[in-house]
Amino acid sequence: MIEEQVKQDPYAAIRISEFRNLVIGRFIFIMALRMMSTLVGWWIYNLTNAPIAIGIVGLSEFIPAFAFALYAGHVIDISEKRKLLITGVALYFVAALILLFLATNFTSQHLHNHVIAICIYAVIFCTGIVRSFAGPTFNVILAQIVPKKTLQNATTWNQGAWLSASVSGHAIGGFLIAGLGNAGTLIVVSSLVLIAFIILFQLKPKPALNERGEKKTWDSVKEGLNFVFKTKELLGAISLDLFAVLFGGAVAMVPVFARDILKIGPEGFGFLNGASDIGSICIVIVLTFFPVRKQQGKKLLFAVAGFGTCIIIFALSKLFWISFAALMISGMLDGISVVTRGTIMQLKTPDNMRGRVMSVNSMFINSSNELGQFESGVAARLLGVVPSVVFGGCMTLLVVVTTWFKAPSLRKMEY
Repeated sequence: MIEEQVKQDPYAAIRISEFRNLVIGRFIFIMALRMMSTLVGWWIYNLTNAPIAIGIVGLSEFIPAFAFALYAGHVIDISEKRKLLITGVALYFVAALILLFLATNFTSQHLHNHVIAICIYAVIFCTGIVRSFAGPTFNVILAQIVPKKTLQNATTWNQGAWLSASVSGHAIGGFLIAGLGNAGTLIVVSSLVLIAFIILFQLKPKPALNERGEKKTWDSVKEGLNFVFKTKELLGAISLDLFAVLFGGAVAMVPVFARDILKIGPEGFGFLNGASDIGSICIVIVLTFFPVRKQQGKKLLFAVAGFGTCIIIFALSKLFWISFAALMISGMLDGISVVTRGTIMQLKTPDNMRGRVMSVNSMFINSSNELGQFESGVAARLLGVVPSVVFGGCMTLLVVVTTWFKAPSLRKMEY
């Protein structure tokens, strides 16, 4: 659909080129970040032998990402988007180099494991700040490149690239850890972030649609929040995803299941860690050619309910193939949710408010991954690993049932 614009728009070729650079650059960048997160979870658990330590990784990134999200949305709307994006990617490159230093033999010989863990938490805290600005900027730039009539199709392709990168990063990360060790993996991560920076640097400047002095910061932030809370379709989809991800974050405990329950080592860990993403990308490919055309709200609720059921099956499984299948199907169902919510956000949001609205989404959805990781770590400490994941799946089902009766507008939603 995007290529059809070439015949009608003299600038379409430039837009397609920029769209490709954005998608390819984001693919490489997200793949590198997923490798980094896979490594950090495995690394921290081996340094501390404590499941809650994995949860603290999530909390370390959640706190700054959540705290800066609303302000970041205001800054994105009044800033030149390309400069903001490549600055964020450059700072991630610096973070990868610091982690590489912490992974060297010199550091391990001179610092205690717990000191190294604290340093890792500090780096992840800083990346949380960067992510609050860089993450929403990708989606804002997408809407500035692609004409609105092809935005739905472009959003699906963009989500597919994101999920493909996530699959690749998780799976390849496990193999790299096994084959190259922590330091070797971080060399690969640093190289990929640098390549992403070079590709994204080729984007043309994306000027602000709001003037810097147009509104005071707090008034601008409130305007974005009010828009989300008044747009019931947005609020319902965001709330459903928020609580589902918060309680259904079984992936956070995958290092524990891989090493201590299924006993499959780093290679199996890589596959298990990427299972849900494999499912997600499969369903995104299907949705690209066969989009959900009716009753999207009702199908969204059924998908999240199925996601919670798969999490329970994963928790109770003692066989690798059942665990892998449960996570893969959960990823397929989550992919339906991701595409549905992403399409609603892009179609419902005015251009001059995209930074703030995308940041609210990031605040409640993306940050819920890290908060969910922390919740999983605490629950594992209090209940045990398997009961904590079963509890999370049951809570996800409870959220769906509550939403079904309390939010009829979402159940009846169609776009």
